[in-house]
Amino acid sequence: MPRRRHFALILATVLLGSGTALLAPGGGAGASPPRPPDEYRPVRGPSAPAEFRYLQKTIPGTALPRHAYDTAAQAARRLPQVGGAWRSIGPTNIGGRVTSLALDPHRPDTLYAAAASGGVWVSRDAGGHFAPAWPDDWTQAMGAVATGPDGTLYAGTGEANPGGGSVTYEGTGLYASTDGGRHWRFLGLRDSGAIGAITVDPTDPKRIFVAAAGSLYSPGGDRGVYRSTDGGASWQRVLTGANGFTGATEVLLDPTGSGRLYAVLWDHRREPDLRTYGGVGSGVYRSDDGGQTWRRLAGGLPAASPEVGRIGLGQSPSDPDRLYAIVNTTAGPFEGFYGSTDGGENWTRLPANTDLADSQSSFGWWFGKVFVDPDDPRRVHVAGVPLMTTTDGGATWRADYDSMHVDHHAMIWDPRRPGRVYVGNDGGVYRSDTDGEGNWVKATHQPFMQFYSVAITPQDVSRVSGGTQDNGSLRSWGGPAFNEYLGGDGEENQINPTDKENVYACYQYGNCFWSVDGGDTMTYFANRVTAARRNWFTPVVFDPVDPSVMYYGANVLNRSTDGGRTWTAISGDLTGGPGRDPIYTNYGTITTVAPAGDGRTVYVGTDDGRVWVTRDLGANWQLLLSGQPWVTRVVVDAKRADRVYVTLSAYRSGSDRPYVLGSDDGGRSFTDLTGVLPQAPVNDLVIGRGRTLYVATDQGVFVSPAGGRVWLRLGRGLPQVPVDDIEYDGTHHRLVAGTFGRGIYEVRVV
Repeated sequence: MPRRRHFALILATVLLGSGTALLAPGGGAGASPPRPPDEYRPVRGPSAPAEFRYLQKTIPGTALPRHAYDTAAQAARRLPQVGGAWRSIGPTNIGGRVTSLALDPHRPDTLYAAAASGGVWVSRDAGGHFAPAWPDDWTQAMGAVATGPDGTLYAGTGEANPGGGSVTYEGTGLYASTDGGRHWRFLGLRDSGAIGAITVDPTDPKRIFVAAAGSLYSPGGDRGVYRSTDGGASWQRVLTGANGFTGATEVLLDPTGSGRLYAVLWDHRREPDLRTYGGVGSGVYRSDDGGQTWRRLAGGLPAASPEVGRIGLGQSPSDPDRLYAIVNTTAGPFEGFYGSTDGGENWTRLPANTDLADSQSSFGWWFGKVFVDPDDPRRVHVAGVPLMTTTDGGATWRADYDSMHVDHHAMIWDPRRPGRVYVGNDGGVYRSDTDGEGNWVKATHQPFMQFYSVAITPQDVSRVSGGTQDNGSLRSWGGPAFNEYLGGDGEENQINPTDKENVYACYQYGNCFWSVDGGDTMTYFANRVTAARRNWFTPVVFDPVDPSVMYYGANVLNRSTDGGRTWTAISGDLTGGPGRDPIYTNYGTITTVAPAGDGRTVYVGTDDGRVWVTRDLGANWQLLLSGQPWVTRVVVDAKRADRVYVTLSAYRSGSDRPYVLGSDDGGRSFTDLTGVLPQAPVNDLVIGRGRTLYVATDQGVFVSPAGGRVWLRLGRGLPQVPVDDIEYDGTHHRLVAGTFGRGIYEVRVV
């Protein structure tokens, strides 16, 4: 949904993240819900508290281990496969985050798109329909695509956008294809973490420059600007940053053939309790000798300082001495917009503009891109929440909030088609044939959505919904294709198994709604629960026997007996309380709720590693586990209240801590069922027929026919993409998976 710029929205968002009990129990039926924010505006700069998804992936107090994702992926690929073929079931019409675009120099109307966690895609009809152009069983994390004058396609893996409360995944280096993405070869820079840009010399296809952003979580590695003069057979780092966390996000080659180059370096680091998205290494650099030597540009640009954040740089193709730079602060907000007319020797801070500053919100590190019209050096676009445009070199600006999705990352003009330009943003790919003056047309087939949740019903196998990153809660009914029926970042979705028109959806921090007409009208109910703190993804679940009975997990457990109209707290605080540091005041929340079929027993898990049970509907609670990583799911056998499973999160390096625990005595003792599962977060577990278990992990879906320890990869054709949520439909013998980058898939199971 379009973002609002109003202060009221920002204030509401900050309060939602502060731990304040905004939605007090017993609120009036007419109380208005807070507007759903599409990105969290932090209270204390980019340092939290919106770290939920990142902390879920780590052991408390540690960062993500280097190459953890790739190491786990290789372990997953070694496991035997069983079962049939996975089938993509959408959505195809909406599209997720696109980080980069490239045009094929030899094939008209052929466009390549890099999806943030969905691989590389190709359109042969001018951005109408996209098909995969990347192996399903390789990393799907993408930072950049580019083409050389000989038609070679390059893909830089790992997303350079660092994320706020979310996670952006690292890659495995640089790859090339000479047949439009059908086959790929590895070119190196495996330790680059993320690649922000690839530039190929238009007069020499063997001369390639790469901006390697580096690992966000670990210092060193392949970071800075790299040059190859032999088509990627060998690489030389030609620009090194000021410290171990300085990487490159841009590299531009002067179109005059003078040998002049520009690059942007950026200090950025993510720790368990802090995001530092700027520093003394952030700056604009120029080389006048093909990359042999470099100097940091000054002449009016901000001096080196801990407060200099991400910088976006654009050069005019028609007037190469004219450059523009947007500078954001380390904390995230806008610092200034600068112009140069002498190749970067001198810079002028252009007039202050409220709309331009607002476009960066408090997370300018999410954008850092400037695009100059190839035919008009004074016509410039800046990536932000809206796409910003100036036609007078930065004197005045206008914001486009309405004609397409928000949060922009890529833009490219087609030299064959005057006036044709493409944009990539958090909602996919758009095309304009009027030089970006509105008339944006969205791609009609782009199946690379990032799902946090998925919901199904045995009443109708065609009916599926789910919560998505920055694209709200989507449903497969109510229109000719998937459509959004609740905004914000989509979180928990549920469909009543006995009444498919009775649906539930939430946006971040437990702002939840119910509907009795399939989502056409939504009624807010989170003002009726008891809560001091709520997780980014707040669990809302049905009783397995009576779906009119529901549970809502905040820091206390709430129960409803009338389908969510009224709620009663049935526990005290089941967590260790908010963190002592102010940035952690939002933590200490319930992350998963598992009611048993006996109507009395309920298990819960928390973000601070605790598992509890009540056997008398909350009159008494027993602590079963503590000191664990983030508890992603507790699952109880609907027919046996004492058979319970616990799944845990976090990437680990050489740790023997469990990911899946099982108990047949109600949690009095647990057995480690992890077995051969890769060392990657386990996000969900469902029980199939008999003792069959299915788990969703950051490396796909696995099945254990015997209830644990021995695990097999489930099915064929599921891309190597994180799976956040799975649902089992025993009536129709199917498993449905919500992936974080490739939409929703289903597979037949026994």
